[in-house]
Amino acid sequence: MRMHQGSPTLAGFRIALFRPSFGMAEIAWRWSFGFAATLLLTFSIIEYLDSLPVTSRDALMIRTRQPALISRAISHILRGSSLRVIAAAVLLTIALSIVWILLSSLGRAATVKALLDHFREDGDPQPAATFRLRSLIGLNFFRVAAMLAAGVGVVAAFLLGTAASPADDPSPGSATLIFFFVTLLVWLAWSTLNWFLSLAAVFVVADGRDTFGAIAAAVGFCRDRTGSVLAANTWFGLAHLVVFVVAGSAVGFPVALAGLLPPGVVLGGVLLVALVYFAAVDFLYVGRLAAYIAILEQPEVALPVGIISSPPALEFDRNELILSDLPNLLPEG
Repeated sequence: MRMHQGSPTLAGFRIALFRPSFGMAEIAWRWSFGFAATLLLTFSIIEYLDSLPVTSRDALMIRTRQPALISRAISHILRGSSLRVIAAAVLLTIALSIVWILLSSLGRAATVKALLDHFREDGDPQPAATFRLRSLIGLNFFRVAAMLAAGVGVVAAFLLGTAASPADDPSPGSATLIFFFVTLLVWLAWSTLNWFLSLAAVFVVADGRDTFGAIAAAVGFCRDRTGSVLAANTWFGLAHLVVFVVAGSAVGFPVALAGLLPPGVVLGGVLLVALVYFAAVDFLYVGRLAAYIAILEQPEVALPVGIISSPPALEFDRNELILSDLPNLLPEG
């Protein structure tokens, strides 16, 4: 029998705090996608607004600064453009999904491989990890599909809430309760599935498994190492909560000074706090991923056999003489 030594959770926190290169690598690919997605979305909105026809009458109604006239002008400007909005949204979703699947697969492969090399550098020599990139692409495809399904679930929750509060018998309380309850169920299902798919990427890189084999390995890993996985999730979840509370408190300072500072300074302060928060979250994510790998790759030490093993079973030699083979050995009676 073997026993693990050390704390995988502490190993994950050490990676997050004292090995910033791993966190910076995670930030590099995540933020590059976020920056590209923001630019693409901004340019799409600008192009869409440039395509809208604005008559002189609409411009005059907007300059009046009267809410009713402005609303009427905007309604006239946007009339007939819903199909273009839907088409642009579909194209953006497809393009961003493809880019995210490819970039996330490459980034996750690099991060997990670097963490594996870190934990194996002082251990027994092992063959280099070989994996198929298409397995990671399959996992990330399922993550995108789960995200889209969650979006559909939220829309369904809104429709259910609307159906529970018809115009002839409105019930806003019931509608709100149904919406939040169904949304909570959708979020729980999505977060659980997304977590398993994220964890499965470790087994693609570490063991060279395919997509479905990695998912099965992730489920088995959680079943066999339940205590260690729960400990890592709990401590990193608490750390995430602390970071969120600190960031929320820090945002209050520029917002509280909104009446004294220019709007640009206030917005810049909020964006700065948000960037620091997202960076800290990425570092914590890498630390939690390192904790999972530490659980999987942690060196083991064999315990003394005499302490925990049961005594060996008695074995008999078939050629050895026993009492039944010597009937005259014992006296009669």
